[in-house]
Amino acid sequence: MTDIPRLSIIIPTLDEAATIEELLTRLTPWEADGVEGMETVVVDGGSLDDTVARARPLASMVIVSEPGRARQMNAGAREARGDHLLFLHADTRLPRGADRLIASALADGHCWGRFDVRLEGHHLLLPVIAVAMNLRSRLTGIATGDQGLFMTREAFDAAGGFPDQPLMEDIEMSRRLKRQSPPACLTEKVASSGRRWDQQGAWTTIRLMWRLRWRYWRGVTADDLARAYRHVR
Repeated sequence: MTDIPRLSIIIPTLDEAATIEELLTRLTPWEADGVEGMETVVVDGGSLDDTVARARPLASMVIVSEPGRARQMNAGAREARGDHLLFLHADTRLPRGADRLIASALADGHCWGRFDVRLEGHHLLLPVIAVAMNLRSRLTGIATGDQGLFMTREAFDAAGGFPDQPLMEDIEMSRRLKRQSPPACLTEKVASSGRRWDQQGAWTTIRLMWRLRWRYWRGVTADDLARAYRHVR
């Protein structure tokens, strides 16, 4: 790894002992494959399991912050040294060559972007849900955290970081970034866990997500939505 990393991968965690070790183990060989100038920053929000203990031997840096995905990602960005930032969920895997794809996208007139997503799980609707997510993102220019948001540090700073809110921080961040440039919508896919749909039911989760987005678009605050739907996160 070079002294000044080009890409900082920031991973917010909360009780992710079951996933964090596999994710970081997959990222570690990138250096052996010739990927230089990369660091992994795990930001834990107070896990009660052994997420932190499992992450420390594998991550470039592990820090603990106040809970809340937006706060954790902002804390990670403050500590990260790269000029490209990738915010990655602990249950999401990157496609091969993701570092090069990001560098190319950010050198091509875009200051931010995301990947297409593939949902892994048991429900037969997961492929259809993923296609709908990718299409909606292309049409609206709005990305979700499941898609692996990446951006330049300058764009992150100009947007003021992620908004300090308990829900929809990725939606609001996308809106802020869209004022700077359209997103680079990469067709290469990240693989994200479909456990939310498997555990809560596909149609129940779809209805809930649309209800949340509709109410947010109508002006209901993220704090009010979080109080009404405490089981979402």
